[in-house]
Amino acid sequence: MNPSVPLARRSNTLSSSLGLAEKLFSSTDEKRFAIAVEAGLDAVEIGLLREMSFADNLADVTSRYLLDAGGKRVRPTLTLLTAQLGNGNNDEVIRAAEVVEITHLASLYHDDVMDEAQMRRGVPSAQAVWGNSVAILTGDLLFARASKLVADLGVRAIKLQADTFERLCLGQLHETIGPRPDEDPIDHYIQVLADKTGSLIALAATMGVIFSQAPESYATAAEEFGEKIGVAFQLIDDVIDLSPRSEDTGKLAGTDLRAGVATLPLLYLRQLAVTDSSAALLLARLETDAGSRFAGIVDGDLGADGALTAVTEVDDADLTAAIAELRDHSVTARTLEEAHRWAREAVAALAPLPDGPVKKALTRFADTVVERSN
Repeated sequence: MNPSVPLARRSNTLSSSLGLAEKLFSSTDEKRFAIAVEAGLDAVEIGLLREMSFADNLADVTSRYLLDAGGKRVRPTLTLLTAQLGNGNNDEVIRAAEVVEITHLASLYHDDVMDEAQMRRGVPSAQAVWGNSVAILTGDLLFARASKLVADLGVRAIKLQADTFERLCLGQLHETIGPRPDEDPIDHYIQVLADKTGSLIALAATMGVIFSQAPESYATAAEEFGEKIGVAFQLIDDVIDLSPRSEDTGKLAGTDLRAGVATLPLLYLRQLAVTDSSAALLLARLETDAGSRFAGIVDGDLGADGALTAVTEVDDADLTAAIAELRDHSVTARTLEEAHRWAREAVAALAPLPDGPVKKALTRFADTVVERSN
């Protein structure tokens, strides 16, 4: 008996995934296009439930943990969108969409361990529930499952998947080590975003073109769009990170900064601080307050239940105030403009595609990426 699509997924329509309102598709052909993508998403969701099941009871629970937590399924949606440039949904397109989503989910398990994240998709992260070892091994299991699935798609798909996996690892490695002394920190950061996020979104868009037998010339446009919109997506995340606590995720303002991650607003502030005394003062507050907070934890300012003590909370209040100033600073507005620039370049990359619902949908998606607030 085939699993049915969960109600949570059924409400996650094309509109909610990519910000595409029904009125965007007014003609009969456009409506057929939207229905085809929705049907493909339902097929992908059923496939994900099937392919992410394991005979081992623990693996079965841990591997579907983040799948069940939700997600917008942006990557498989892009695969299905670009597939409409060719013959539309077929078994290979659906399989490719499953591969990119499983690869994405696998990377989340590893990312949360590397970042020591406590929350993901509104629930405690996997390592917060089961520990680092189980989270890492679960990610490995999902990478293995994605590799088994992609093998059915042929040598080209295997190479594309392997190249993307390599870039995911290199992006995480370079983020962990940081820029070389002779490397521009901002250029380094953008390349990390392109590798860690852009590469997989590019794979998703490219797979749809290839396995729907769309014209080969469309593949390059889809790949460039995916990588550039992936960078834009992460830059908007840098801005959102400075927003007050999210009711959905429970994250504090400046979660990345508190974890020692130098996002683009902070990198811009460091650059500005060389010649601007007020920027230098704010930078000192951010880095000193963050440093004292981490030092407090190292020195044992944790209660028996693992909660921060009152002393550390006072330091944290100073850091929160500095983060609020950073949120209102010109460097954050500059980050927002940089995100818009990457989104504009992503749309420009679509020029070789024919006018129609696919191009319209991808353009609207680019707009949605830079308009989002969570």
